[in-house]
Amino acid sequence: MRLGIDGNYDRARGATEGVTDMRIMGYSVKWKKLQRTTHTTFRYPRKDRDWYEGEAVQEVYKPRSKDREVLQIAEIVSKEPKLLADITHEEAIEDGFINLYDMFEWLGKRHKGQDMFQPINKLTLDIIRTNPVG
Repeated sequence: MRLGIDGNYDRARGATEGVTDMRIMGYSVKWKKLQRTTHTTFRYPRKDRDWYEGEAVQEVYKPRSKDREVLQIAEIVSKEPKLLADITHEEAIEDGFINLYDMFEWLGKRHKGQDMFQPINKLTLDIIRTNPVG
């Protein structure tokens, strides 16, 4: 899904209409990586409907808070299931962490009780549109 001539989604290419139709990818921190045109995030598979390549999502800061802020619309351009043991130091840094240990510590705090031997999805996203609301 790419922008049309007017800077909005090109419906002819099958893009989703309006930000309300998209699923939310929430962030509790405004990571610097979110300012890059292409960025990654690691997410455990969803039980209801997992993320998929080609899906347009709203990237939202604090989605369940009064401080909620829609940051941008992005497209998932790749999804790579990985075991935590296979995540590299470089991938952790690219994802916004100081090092691999910092990433594992973050995941452990945020996903208590999560089976750490279950694959986690490395999602690569391209920003389609910033400031989508207003």
